[in-house]
Amino acid sequence: MKITLTEFVTLDGVSQGPGSPQEDTTGGFALGGWLVPHMDETFVRRASDWLDLADGLLLGRRTYEAFARDWPEITDPADPFAERMNTLPKYVVTNTLTEGTWNPTTILKGDPIPALSDLKARPGRELQIHGSARLGDSLLSAGLIDTLRLVVAPAVLRTGQRLLTGTGAPSGLRLLRHEATPNGLLLLEYEVAGAASQGEYEGVAAFS
Repeated sequence: MKITLTEFVTLDGVSQGPGSPQEDTTGGFALGGWLVPHMDETFVRRASDWLDLADGLLLGRRTYEAFARDWPEITDPADPFAERMNTLPKYVVTNTLTEGTWNPTTILKGDPIPALSDLKARPGRELQIHGSARLGDSLLSAGLIDTLRLVVAPAVLRTGQRLLTGTGAPSGLRLLRHEATPNGLLLLEYEVAGAASQGEYEGVAAFS
């Protein structure tokens, strides 16, 4: 099974609070909701396509608690995500929770790396991280992320928690797919491809 990381980010890499001003006000952040004005049918369709590939959700504690609070309240049968989000198996990396309320939930305590290595070895399609930026960042640096999907909003906030700021080995990525939506979102899908490569510019003749 692959582990995939899906994140919404601004052009300057902020991943905090994409869905509403109240979603995540950690550190006094007051600019949440920056993704919503740019959402459109193309984005919703592609996000639904991605969720179709999930055999489970992998979440950090804070994202899990927010999702467990909000997703069960969405009961509209026409919602393209709610039924799958509410019924997929959830795996939560936490040392503070002892049980989950948003079932089916499995708590992963202690060092998550051995447990996630075991999950990756199981047959299946994707174990998807949504949000949980710090968890995603740490797993990327540990070499456990296979695919990175970014939804880049045309906004520069200059404040807020940014994605991929932790320590660890540099990661190389290979672009698999890219798409621009009518409302200006960039949908980027990358395959993790080992260490980031380096080179030295020797003129345009080297690229012909």
